[in-house]
Amino acid sequence: MFHALSDATRRAVVERLAQGPASVSTLAEPFAMSLPAVVQHLGVLERAGVVVSEKTGRVRTYRLVPDGTADARTWLDRHRLAPERRLDRLTEHVRGG
Repeated sequence: MFHALSDATRRAVVERLAQGPASVSTLAEPFAMSLPAVVQHLGVLERAGVVVSEKTGRVRTYRLVPDGTADARTWLDRHRLAPERRLDRLTEHVRGG
């Protein structure tokens, strides 16, 4: 998941798909790269469980997986709590509490 979202192109694709499903050619339009390169990025996102694709005729359409980033958010939340608690204690100490 983190590898999939570490790339700026893939993050831009995810942002675009947040607006709704799109074909590969539509997703490729804003990028100065070949269609096969965009398909490779989409493959990384699909293997990570962030997007799914459906082929109708010759058109492959991608859409976000509902809660496809839930595992990453859970991991981040779990690892964020300890530092936040330390900062809360530091703030309390600085304020004299």
